[in-house]
Amino acid sequence: MEPHPSVIIDILIPVYRGLLETRRCLSSVLGQQQQRRHEVIVIDDACPEPELAAYLDELNATGQITLLRHADNLGFVASVNAGMRLHPERDLVLLNSDTEVHGDWLDRLARCADADESIGTVTPFSNNATICSYPRFCADNPLPDGLDLAELDGLFQRANAGRWAELPTAVGFCMFIRRACLAQTGLFDEQRFGLGYGEENDFCMRASRNGWRHVLCADTFVYHVGAVSFSERAARLKVKAQATLERLHPHYPSQVQAFMHQDPLAPLRLAVDQERAQLSPEHAAQVVVEQHHIQADLRREQQQASINTAKLQIGLREAEQLLLDARSELRIRDEALVEAQRYVRERETDITALHEQCQMTADALEQSRQLAAALQQHTHQLSAQLAQIHASRSWRYTKILRRS
Repeated sequence: MEPHPSVIIDILIPVYRGLLETRRCLSSVLGQQQQRRHEVIVIDDACPEPELAAYLDELNATGQITLLRHADNLGFVASVNAGMRLHPERDLVLLNSDTEVHGDWLDRLARCADADESIGTVTPFSNNATICSYPRFCADNPLPDGLDLAELDGLFQRANAGRWAELPTAVGFCMFIRRACLAQTGLFDEQRFGLGYGEENDFCMRASRNGWRHVLCADTFVYHVGAVSFSERAARLKVKAQATLERLHPHYPSQVQAFMHQDPLAPLRLAVDQERAQLSPEHAAQVVVEQHHIQADLRREQQQASINTAKLQIGLREAEQLLLDARSELRIRDEALVEAQRYVRERETDITALHEQCQMTADALEQSRQLAAALQQHTHQLSAQLAQIHASRSWRYTKILRRS
């Protein structure tokens, strides 16, 4: 697919600190000729370094860059979004200010994106780009001894010309984004990832749900220092971002782990190793040493995995035993509970019988009390009658007669 000649690609470079790294980045971007029309847009997020701010002002004044400057520090993601909003019709490349590019790097990224309309993002190889790292996979690598960026990028062009591979996610240090993908997916999430780290992974997960693909441009290498603007905050931000990603996209960790386990980029790295080995015996020896270290790392990982598996199995057995013990304890408790319930029911029956006996006794006492009261009343009546008899004349005559 040939791009329209009037299409312009925005190169967005958020800047906060790091004069030396930013100079190197912009010098490499401005110093390399590209066939694709492009505009370099630098977003100054309230840079605290006067020399860096003055350098950006100078480039802006000479028309080499377009400068957006925030009065207050808004954060990395807000800076990226500000650049994305500037030209809503353009594809773009998000480029960290601690990177260096070489040759027709932009043309190669754009050519890779043009390979298929479903490609939403493109990421190059780098020394420090997790799943896109070289020579060691998922590691922070120095440049190989005896090679500068231009030579190493040339190796990638020769070894992997026109080749690309699927990725589970782009890596944000250098990330080509098709505008149609951005328009459908939406900007980076400032609310959840405002300070940086994880925002490109969240974007890619959202884009994937809409059918967009993420690929590695295998014939391009971009140097990346890493964490210049974040410095000591980097580790804390990564941990927080990882937790947020797992909450928003529960399947993300398993996708990345599966990719790392399969390592489909290994043949592409091997092709570059073979090109390096042909440069000289010294380079060939270095490749062999690197492969030895890589294999040693792999064996250590496998050994650690075996240890972890053994520990997991032991833990599972212990957990099963604990579960069995808990079930046995529950059975004992259930039996004790049944016995207690039976005892309670028996005591409830006894209490009911006692209540009935008490009620019968109370009724008998009440009857006795009523009978006693009736007897007492009858006694009073008899006493009254006897008194009347004693007071009568007949009684007196009877007493006289008894005396005679």
